[in-house]
Amino acid sequence: MTIAGIAMIRSAIAGNESLAETVPRQAIYAALGFVVLLVFAMIDYHFWSAITQPMYIVILALLALIMILGQTSFGSTRWFQIGIIPIQPSELSKILMILILADFFSRNMQYINKTRTLIRSLALVGLPVLFIYLQPDLSTSIVLLVIWFALYWAAGLSFKQIGVMIGIILILLLLITPFMLNYFLVGYPKGEDFLIFEYYQMQRIYNFLFPDPEARYGSIYNIEQSMIAIGSGGLFGQGYGHGTQVQLRFLKVRHTDFIFSALAEEFGFIGASFLIVLFFFIIYRCFRAARIAKDPYGALISYGVAFLLLFQGSFNIGMNLNLFPVSGLPLPFFSAGGSSLVTSLMGIGLVESVIIRQKEIEF
Repeated sequence: MTIAGIAMIRSAIAGNESLAETVPRQAIYAALGFVVLLVFAMIDYHFWSAITQPMYIVILALLALIMILGQTSFGSTRWFQIGIIPIQPSELSKILMILILADFFSRNMQYINKTRTLIRSLALVGLPVLFIYLQPDLSTSIVLLVIWFALYWAAGLSFKQIGVMIGIILILLLLITPFMLNYFLVGYPKGEDFLIFEYYQMQRIYNFLFPDPEARYGSIYNIEQSMIAIGSGGLFGQGYGHGTQVQLRFLKVRHTDFIFSALAEEFGFIGASFLIVLFFFIIYRCFRAARIAKDPYGALISYGVAFLLLFQGSFNIGMNLNLFPVSGLPLPFFSAGGSSLVTSLMGIGLVESVIIRQKEIEF
C-alpha cells in the first residue's frame, strides 16, 4: 500500500511543479517509516509500559509548544518546522496514546467498570484532546476519543456502561440539535462560531447535511469533483495517469484527502475494491495479533492500532464517497503526508512486536 500510494501521488500531482517534491519526499518518509517499523518490531513492547509517564509528559509538552512555536497553515497550527522537515505532534499522539491507554487499561482491568476508571481514563485522554482541539483540529481530537472508547471496550467494558455512555451522548445530541438547526436556518452567520465548534467546522457539517445543488464552484466543489472522478472511473478506470478530473486538476487536494477518488478514476471499481480489500486485510491481521497476544497489554496495543487504521481509513473513503462530512483525516499508508505515514508504520511495528513475542514468526 505504501509503494502504491507513492505511485498514486506521482499521478495525482498531475505535473504541478509546486507539488513535484511531494513524491521524493513521500519516498524518503516511506524509507524512514520502514526503518521505524523494524526498530519498533525489534523492541519488546513491554518496554513502552515502563515509560508511559515520560511519554505522556513529552506529548503534552509538544502539543503545548506547538501553540507557541508551530507553523500555521490553512488556519490551523499543527506543525513544527525542523529544517526542511515538518513534524506533526498530533499524529504522533495517536500512537503514544494507544501505548499509554493500553497500559492504563491493562493495569486496571479488574476495575474496568468502576466510575473512577472512567473518570481517570477520560482525564488521561482529555488533556491531549483539548490541546489538539485548540489548534484547531477537531478530526484528530475525535480520533483520540475513538481510540479511548475502543480500548475501553476491548478491555472489558460492560454493555450496561456502554448503554449509559450512549444514553448521555443521545441526551446531549437532543439538547444541542434545536440550537444547531436554528444556527443553520439563519444561514450560519459568516464568521460566527457555534458553541465549541469553529465556523468552518459548522460549514462543513451544513454542506454535508444541506448541500446546495447550485453551488457548482462553491463550498461543495471538492466533494462534487470527487464524486465525478469516482463515477468516471467506471469498472476498470481510465488508466494510470489518464484520469481527466485528476490530470486536468479539477479535483483538488487529490494527493492527500481525495487520493481515493483519484485512484478510483484511474483504476475503476476493480482497483478501488482491491485497495479496500488489501486495507481491511491489514486491519484483520492487527485484530488477529490482538487475539493471539500473550497478555492484555499486547492485545490492547494491537486493538488500538487496528481501530486507528479502521476509523481513519473508513472515514476517509466514506468522505470521498460523500457518506461523511469533509475532514482532514488521511487514508493510512496512501495519502501524502510524512508524519501520518511514519506513525502508521510505527503502529504496524508495534503489532509486529506483539506477534514476534507470542511465537515464532508466521507467514
